[in-house]
Amino acid sequence: MIIHKGYEALELRNPVVTLGIFDGVHRGHKALLERLMSRAREVDGESAVITFDPHPRQILKKAGDKLSFLSTVEEKTALLENAGVGHLIIIRFTAGFSRMNACDFIEKVLRRKVATKHLIIGHDHHFGYHGEGDYNTIRKCAESMGFAVEQVPGLKISGGTISSSMIREALLNGKLDHANKLLGYDYSLKGFVVGGRKIGRKIGFPTANIKPADKFKLIPGDGVYAVEVVLDNKKMPGMLSIGKNPTINATSDKRTIEVHIFDFEAEIYGTKIEVIFRHRLRDETKFNDTDELVHQMKLDRINALRSLK
Repeated sequence: MIIHKGYEALELRNPVVTLGIFDGVHRGHKALLERLMSRAREVDGESAVITFDPHPRQILKKAGDKLSFLSTVEEKTALLENAGVGHLIIIRFTAGFSRMNACDFIEKVLRRKVATKHLIIGHDHHFGYHGEGDYNTIRKCAESMGFAVEQVPGLKISGGTISSSMIREALLNGKLDHANKLLGYDYSLKGFVVGGRKIGRKIGFPTANIKPADKFKLIPGDGVYAVEVVLDNKKMPGMLSIGKNPTINATSDKRTIEVHIFDFEAEIYGTKIEVIFRHRLRDETKFNDTDELVHQMKLDRINALRSLK
């Protein structure tokens, strides 16, 4: 996949284009991407995805710290490449850019800069100033400029149409298995190992405290998870706790992410690791004392190893 920062000096052959945020590049997105690449083969063209950075919501809304997303730009890029996309065009999103209406975007960017021949859009796609560009607006503008528009229906499940917001809600509510099913892969989080209180070491379960590498990356709901930890391209089994550690820190409101890597004792402070969420084991619980906590953690280890097989 060829990555383009911006849309100047593009030379694509008969480009078939889609555009959007593609947060998480989930199964619904992949259905659209499959149609994109199929259409590109039909017309002997190249497939291209246009996306935006930073996320438009970071620019258009003031409450930026409350936003959370399924994928970083780096993760999204890797997922799109794995899906087989030929070109990724990353457009810098600014307040000024947000005021461009849909037809101007189609004319100035899609037609003049990208030389779009075919445009593929999702079932509920809107773009342009205030999201005014719905399918009918897009189709009329595009056809007047000489290229075709095709709308791909959403991928439906029993709970509705798969969407990034549906997956974010599932992760926040502890429905990891459901979220992973909708994604089509297991959710992951990258971060740096930082110093903690080292209480886990004292009770026989040393943990690595993780500071997310991207502050907008969504952190799943509180609880205990069976995970795989990727360090130096090696995967190791472990269990991870997200929450306020009520047994140890009864008066603290600080939320932490701590992972215990099985049969691993090396010091990895400052190291960047990736945690892959395989299964959710249980809710976070306040125990009467550390003895009860240790007993439960031993059971958690057994259950984690069983679920990771």
